[in-house]
Amino acid sequence: MTRTLITGGLVVTASDELHADVLIEDGRVVAVATSGSQQWTSDRMIDASRKYVIPGGVDAHTHMELPFGGTFASDTFETGTRAAAWGGTTTIVDFAVQTPGHSLREGLDNWYAKADGECAIDYAFHMIVSDVNEHSLKEMDGLVEEGVSSFKLFMGYPGVFYSDDGQILRAMQRASGNGGLIMMHAENSIAIDVLVEQALARGETDPRHHGEVRKVLLEAEATHRAIQLARVAGSPLCVVHVSAEEAVAELAAARDKGLPVFGETCPQYLFLSTDNLEEPDFQGAKYVCSTPLRPREHQAALWQGLRTNDLQVVSTDHCPFCFRGQKELGRGDFSKIPNGLPGVENRMDLLHQAVLDGHISRRRWIEIACATPARMFGLYPQKGTIAPGSDADIVLYDPHAEQVISAETHHMNVDYSAYEGKRITGRVDTVLSRGEVIIDRREYTGRAGHGSFVHRSTCQYL
Repeated sequence: MTRTLITGGLVVTASDELHADVLIEDGRVVAVATSGSQQWTSDRMIDASRKYVIPGGVDAHTHMELPFGGTFASDTFETGTRAAAWGGTTTIVDFAVQTPGHSLREGLDNWYAKADGECAIDYAFHMIVSDVNEHSLKEMDGLVEEGVSSFKLFMGYPGVFYSDDGQILRAMQRASGNGGLIMMHAENSIAIDVLVEQALARGETDPRHHGEVRKVLLEAEATHRAIQLARVAGSPLCVVHVSAEEAVAELAAARDKGLPVFGETCPQYLFLSTDNLEEPDFQGAKYVCSTPLRPREHQAALWQGLRTNDLQVVSTDHCPFCFRGQKELGRGDFSKIPNGLPGVENRMDLLHQAVLDGHISRRRWIEIACATPARMFGLYPQKGTIAPGSDADIVLYDPHAEQVISAETHHMNVDYSAYEGKRITGRVDTVLSRGEVIIDRREYTGRAGHGSFVHRSTCQYL
């Protein structure tokens, strides 16, 4: 039995801030008490003076090793989870993929095999359902029991992941019965593909046109349609990577009716914009993702949605492709640029900067990055908080340290940073995963294989 004592820090959770000591035993928090009020003995003492003691981040939207556009996301589970640890994230929920014509079981087993023995931090899975049929609908029930309790559907990517309204309705009906949560990529891609074809015919091939054809109104329309289908099915719904004011308005209207509808956004929509897509010499390709980056004026609506709880979660949608050799596949045709950005290492720091910039409070930072994703996806209170019985996934965060985000210093396996040169205040100092120190005062001490698969319950907001 090993005991670790974290002393002298400001413990920040979604509900409280207090100067407290945290006692850890065999990988779990066993007690939290006002600093100095208890005379605990321990095998190891960690001094957290002048630092925040926060729950490890829960990034509920990553794509390690995802096949896309004739290539693969450049981060493996080994490199991606190590980078996540460097950024203060101690749990990821990645997306297992069903290949059309194959079973959910086969897709999930492929992802188990990719991750097993490779992860530096704990991990769980959502299931991408890209072939809705009687067999896959029945399989959904078993996956919920197995701890894979959320299912992603796509109104986008015809021929790859796309489901039509009838398939979406059937999957939602199944989820309404088995307790699963439907996650939706909400874009009207049938219409978008018409605009893509027309843009290319006009010779509009640069990365900026990726954003121009994926219209705000087509995200809002798809969001509205997904909500109505969920109402018909009696199913909860989480719309992912919300990027625009109009889509936020659809979510807000649904939530005002008391519907079980939730929204996720990502740092790229909060901190980047179409200005990045317009960078010259094909540099804009680095920022191609879907939903796309929007004009800067949409950021205010996203921040407001996070403050009013019309958006509940900030995940990364981490899906990195190197600029050289991968993003360059789309030179001369923006529709061939692999869609995705790196970010799993930057999320906690960027959101801390948002606290300093006055967008959100300190506790809201922890709520949208740790506690709510854990609750949304059936991990709380094992993950997402610091409380007796919780896993000792804990970050010592230095709120005074200054850093410049750069590909020169990041740990993601990708040759650029989406936030290159951005100056921020705040940095991860030490990270514990289930009580084991995996980042020790800015030195990596973790290992592939430490991370374990986490069995999730169903959404805790229902």
